[in-house]
Formats: sequence, structure tokens, C-alpha cells
Amino acid sequence: KLLAKKEFFDVILNMEVVEHVPDPLNYLRTCSKLLKNNGLMTCSTINRNYKSYLWAIIGAEYIMKWLPKKTHEWNKFIKPEELSSFIEKTGLKVIDKSGFVFNFVKWDWNLSREDLSVNYVISSIKS
Repeated sequence: KLLAKKEFFDVILNMEVVEHVPDPLNYLRTCSKLLKNNGLMTCSTINRNYKSYLWAIIGAEYIMKWLPKKTHEWNKFIKPEELSSFIEKTGLKVIDKSGFVFNFVKWDWNLSREDLSVNYVISSIKS
């Protein structure tokens, strides 16, 4: 509907969305079409590896109960290189990749340029 209305956006935030859609590439193509030239799209999601299964599903859903059980399906998690490839296939340019790392001592989250092993964010622009 937004495309039909010719509504376009300066910023699109896909925060913890792409791992829930049936066709992430097609979804991101639509987002790219909705983005104005020089617009920014930011996507956060969860990496697909054994650490993410332990942290995001077992830890967050079953132990910490931060999320309802069965919120996530591990096979729908997306590796950073896969998400970067999807984004670039839509015509956007990746400009930043960072991981979200939980610090159990301080009980807070930090950004990391090196650790994208569980939660991470990729920002891109439309030229």
C-alpha cells in the first residue's frame, strides 16, 4: 500500500524484524523501494550459529524470560554476510556493521565492531 501511495521515507528501521518474515530478500527489496535517495536503513537481527541459539533462544526466552517462548526460530536467523548480501542486492550500500553485546557484570548492552556473534545491526544508504 505504501508503494502504491508513493510514500517514501528518509529512514527505515528494521529492528528485530527480518528474522520473522518469510522472504527476507523480498522484504528488503520493498524497504529499499520505500527509501528516499540518500536515505538510511538500519537492520538489527540475530546471527545464525550455536552461540546465538544458546543466548537468544535458550537464554533470552527460557532462562531470562525476556521474550515469550518460541518467539524465534533458529533456522530463520541470518548471518551478517547473508544480510549484507541481501541489502546490496536491493541496491543499497552497507556503511556500518556492529554487534550488540550484553555485559553481565554491568547488566547492560554495548556496541562492538568485532563481536557480531549474536545480536547485530547493519546500516545502509540508498545512493
